[in-house]
Amino acid sequence: MGIINGKMFIDRLNQLGNEIWLDGEKIEGQISEHPAFKGLLETKRSLYDLQTKPDMKDQMTYSLPGKKERAGLSYLQPKTKEDVKRRRNMFEHWARHTHGMMGRSPDYMNTVLMSFASSAALLKDRDHCFPEHVQALYERAAAQDLSFTHTFITPQVNRSQMGVNVSPTPISAKVVDKNEKGLIIHGARILATQGGLTDEVLVVSLPKMYFESDEAFAFSIPSNTKGVKFICRESFVLGKSSFDYPLSSRYEEMDSIVVFDHVLVPWERVFFYNNYEAAFDFNMKSSFNAFAFHQVITRQIVKTEFLLGLAQTLVEAIDVGEYQHIQAKMAEIITGLETMKALLEKSENDAETDEWGYMRPSVTPLRVVSAIFPDIYPRFTEIIQLIGASGMVTLPTEKAFRSDIRGDLDQYLQAAELNAEDRVKVFRLAWDLTMSPFGTRQTQYERYFFGDPVRLTSHLYRSYPKEEQTAVIKEFLHIHK
Repeated sequence: MGIINGKMFIDRLNQLGNEIWLDGEKIEGQISEHPAFKGLLETKRSLYDLQTKPDMKDQMTYSLPGKKERAGLSYLQPKTKEDVKRRRNMFEHWARHTHGMMGRSPDYMNTVLMSFASSAALLKDRDHCFPEHVQALYERAAAQDLSFTHTFITPQVNRSQMGVNVSPTPISAKVVDKNEKGLIIHGARILATQGGLTDEVLVVSLPKMYFESDEAFAFSIPSNTKGVKFICRESFVLGKSSFDYPLSSRYEEMDSIVVFDHVLVPWERVFFYNNYEAAFDFNMKSSFNAFAFHQVITRQIVKTEFLLGLAQTLVEAIDVGEYQHIQAKMAEIITGLETMKALLEKSENDAETDEWGYMRPSVTPLRVVSAIFPDIYPRFTEIIQLIGASGMVTLPTEKAFRSDIRGDLDQYLQAAELNAEDRVKVFRLAWDLTMSPFGTRQTQYERYFFGDPVRLTSHLYRSYPKEEQTAVIKEFLHIHK
């Protein structure tokens, strides 16, 4: 079948009948028409349509080996540096289409699956490991252009280092039984972004202290598998007006808890189970981090460009560009943006072929970006708030501009370079990005995209090669130990 278009994506999703709960009610009917999801799914529809445009074919897709069908370039297993750059070019197209606001655009999960398949040999000849199942899922996903969510995180019951699960029944999803058909999973996982809005859900255990064997597993199953339910947080779609809510009406990615009620995971869907070492190696030694960082940082750069454009539009709208403190704030964004771009390019230039013959971006420059972005993104949103100042607060709605008070609004809300309506459009965009429920979720999302920022910096320190630098110091001081 190969790549799908937007209509095919929507039709397939509507037919799944995934069990989704929102505000205590089970969602019935076509999910694509529900007000909490309609804007997001329309955006995803446009992404799939983009990859089917004839003039975009070579930039968005590639021919599947030995077949006439084409797959999205995010599934391409790169063999050369040019392949790595082709993948980044594709990421940029989709990221610019969403202004970097969608952390779970399909290319992210496609990249995750590609990286797993590229490192599946790590599982070879290990107990309770099935590398051929990883490869089979990758091939099926590319051939059918499947969409995925994933959940890696366990519920926040006890986060102390010695914390244990004292509940008599599982809270964190665990293997509670197995039979000739497969594993039986019971419990929950959290933070499945777009949970219930995709064809499948990928579940992978991340190693942690005091990891129990019944928590060490990985698999992928259809989202409508019996016993799987998605419990959504409150929707941040405050209205369908793109004037009032220019971002949240289009890009609100729902987050959900995934509950597994004695779910049967067929053996052919299991990647590994009951193997802590395999779980650790699959996370730390596979190409997952290199390729996932590469996709995410490409998106974050596009998003930062959008923030810079918005900040400058605010500056021009109220004519504050002559002030040095404004210039200094804008320079902060520019510095962050150019640093990220340089590190991304370095990761591609320093890419090397791994032990399985695939070209990996250098992970160290990407880890540096992942360590700084959780700090600079909140700062950049704060800069937008500081530039907008009180103008971020008193913002009439689209309906107000269509009412009898239009004359007052035109008179009192005009800007140096914009009429009142256009000025309010700019400021509402700034508000939606930095102060609305959607905007504050974006900030928290970017803070923790790859996990605890402290752990990210700690891993960067531990993994960074420092021997050459310390050798210079010891040689300078004539220390020979």
